[in-house]
Amino acid sequence: MHALRLLLEWSARRGAALLAVSILLGLGLPPLAALFREAITPVVACLMTLVLLRVEMGQVLAFLRRPGQVLALTLWLLLACPLLAWAVAGATGLDGPLGAALVIMATGCVATSSPAFARLVGLDGEVAFALAVITTLLVPLTAPPLALGLIGIDLAISIGGLMLRLLLVVGLPLLLAMAIRRAAGQQRLARWGLAVDGAVVLLVCAYGFGVMDGMLAELRADPAWVAGGLALAFGGSLALNAATALAFLPAGRRLAMTAGLMSGNRNMALYLAVLPAATDPAILLFFALCQFPLFFSPFLLGPLYRRLQHA
Repeated sequence: MHALRLLLEWSARRGAALLAVSILLGLGLPPLAALFREAITPVVACLMTLVLLRVEMGQVLAFLRRPGQVLALTLWLLLACPLLAWAVAGATGLDGPLGAALVIMATGCVATSSPAFARLVGLDGEVAFALAVITTLLVPLTAPPLALGLIGIDLAISIGGLMLRLLLVVGLPLLLAMAIRRAAGQQRLARWGLAVDGAVVLLVCAYGFGVMDGMLAELRADPAWVAGGLALAFGGSLALNAATALAFLPAGRRLAMTAGLMSGNRNMALYLAVLPAATDPAILLFFALCQFPLFFSPFLLGPLYRRLQHA
């Protein structure tokens, strides 16, 4: 048990590097990616359980008691960002599948893993958790009309199906986390806190392996297109991050950076799961490429976040 705890605590300290390496391993080792592909849903459920063990629900409720701030962040993430992406795509002449994919990406809800990523870089995991849940609840109402109105693409997102998914990846882990909290006690959880963070890192790495299934074949088939799509995925993620952080800077530096991280890291796995088979394969491939900026963000941006917080 002591050795396991040391391993998990080491994983927490090296979390940013491990995440970056994991997605590259998933890309370079297709059998490993295929092995983890089928385990994505249970991995996400376990990940959310551990994230909830580290999230202070009192702080989540305190954030929700600021309705003006919650509303402003939600409207920005779900409405302003897609309009901004659409305007940029039009102004730069980015049309076709990549332009459409960029706009759809900006309509997405906050990634489920955002609370874990926020904790890794010293930002507000409680705000990230609250907005991940809120935006996931609302995205079936906002994303389809925006995508249809702006770029003429029908996002067939079922509200009932999405609510069931939310129950599985948030509701059940919440109940399990509450049970573990009661059984373990606050002091024991505090002692194992860094180890829990390490377990979160390893689960996100397992998810990273799975989402790379098939990516190497796409890279070999059309390396130039994949390189362009990857550049756009990084550019779009970083641009949304920066624009959001600047927009919310008056609310405080830490909140602004947390909002930026959430804006740049959207839940593309949701769209990969619900979009119809007739969807342009290039759009689906772009969503898979969006995992790279997601997994590299703690490694690339973590030092910047920490420096800005202590500037």
